[in-house]
Amino acid sequence: MRDMVDNADSWWNDDAALLVALEKALSPEETVPGAVTRAALGSYAWHDVDGELAELRYDSAADDSDLARTRAETAALRTFTFEANDVTFELEARADSLAGLLVAPPESELELQLSKGGTVAVSTNQHGYFRISPCPTEPFRLRCLPPGHRSVSTTLIML
Repeated sequence: MRDMVDNADSWWNDDAALLVALEKALSPEETVPGAVTRAALGSYAWHDVDGELAELRYDSAADDSDLARTRAETAALRTFTFEANDVTFELEARADSLAGLLVAPPESELELQLSKGGTVAVSTNQHGYFRISPCPTEPFRLRCLPPGHRSVSTTLIML
């Protein structure tokens, strides 16, 4: 412990020693694994901790009802429903696009947040319908920004 204190004292008294220590700290010999970097970026994408998280109410891929079991083949699209207080996301994942309906207070904005970072504004029509094309290939979430209210986000969606 005393060695660390002595070394720290030398940094403050010797600019060259401080620069060497800073260069060593900023140039690590090991790289951070890609999975750790992706997880960090994904967690930062949810930096609005005051926002509300919409609950997944329905996912057709997990539908185990009697009606779903009677189908001869799987559906060509996957549907999701996320709900939170006064915001609902209805989604249809198709081969070429993601279509949906945002039921939210008037003047709400919609964003697509990618897990690797990046946010894209999504336009909705006057009824709340939207289309994202092409369909995201990486995990993503949708975020609704109602005016004067807390934001509402879906969980990460992986198609």
